[in-house]
Amino acid sequence: MGLFRRNASKTAPEASEPATLPSDPPAAEGTGEPAKPERGPFDASQVTAKGPRVDLGAIWLPVLPGLELRMEIDKKTQKVTGVSAQLGGSGLQVQAFAAPKTEGIWDEVRAEIATSVTKQGGTVDDVPGPFGRELLARIPAKGPEGQSAVRPARFVGVDGPRWFLRGVLTGRAAVDEEAAKPLESVFANVVVVRDGNPRPPRDLLTLTLPQKNRAGDAQPGPEDATPQTPSFDPLKRGPEITEIR
Repeated sequence: MGLFRRNASKTAPEASEPATLPSDPPAAEGTGEPAKPERGPFDASQVTAKGPRVDLGAIWLPVLPGLELRMEIDKKTQKVTGVSAQLGGSGLQVQAFAAPKTEGIWDEVRAEIATSVTKQGGTVDDVPGPFGRELLARIPAKGPEGQSAVRPARFVGVDGPRWFLRGVLTGRAAVDEEAAKPLESVFANVVVVRDGNPRPPRDLLTLTLPQKNRAGDAQPGPEDATPQTPSFDPLKRGPEITEIR
């Protein structure tokens, strides 16, 4: 799956707290009052308003001051396959996938990522994190002069109702806890919109380019968008998405 940039950078609107985003939990039954907030990411059934999020179809992504969004597009199919958020030398790549009704897939996917990194000559640690088990990976790479280098990455994942959300933190956020907090907050407040179509596990949920109406709100993606089935390769380099004709 080739990924490239299509001039899709966006500067997020102003917000008061760059590392804290509001969530909108469901009302407690019979009270009309909000239930105790749950830790996100959230399913669309758990929120009552979009809030300060941009609508990308299957993903509603929170926005922060200075946050740059870049849509990832498959070169062959021209389908949107993911979104990258860049902030202060750190990156977060987010993708949402279909998952079985009865069980999650993050344990299995995490083991596959670890195996892939190891085969490439990298190292990986499976550790507890703010979203549960996560992977701290050091992936072999080439430096600017062609010298051997290491690219750190944090792989986080959350199993939801019939969906799986994966995030990859890169840059400073992969190695610095303080630098990671704003992007962890973005990931924690993502809303996943799972359509009702039957999909095989790991099928990429349909993403769309953000569209603005005159009121400034993002428009939802088409409900009948064609499902995509890209390769489920967790090591594709999402942030490098410059368009090449």
